[in-house]
Amino acid sequence: MTEATWGDDAMTPDINWRMSASLENVHRGDSDLAEVTNLRAAVRAWQQLDPDHRAAATLTPEHALQIDGVTTASFSGEAIAALAERLEPDDANGQDGPIAA
Repeated sequence: MTEATWGDDAMTPDINWRMSASLENVHRGDSDLAEVTNLRAAVRAWQQLDPDHRAAATLTPEHALQIDGVTTASFSGEAIAALAERLEPDDANGQDGPIAA
């Protein structure tokens, strides 16, 4: 028999910051192409945007994430901000760059 686990860890499992993710609806030069990178780099890129572009951006990770007991497949606006708050200090300074353009 498997024992159920309850508590904060069960509500928000560890986030795989290295999974692929796309940051969409962000104007890049003359085009509006999605940036495909890892989740950590996509969140950091979102943090660098001005408020209007942050509000319009959509972040879609490779797999849905469970945060506070809610499974989400795509994030926008304040949901990305909540995700950014979960970056570990080492994650905020990581050097992972785009894996595809």
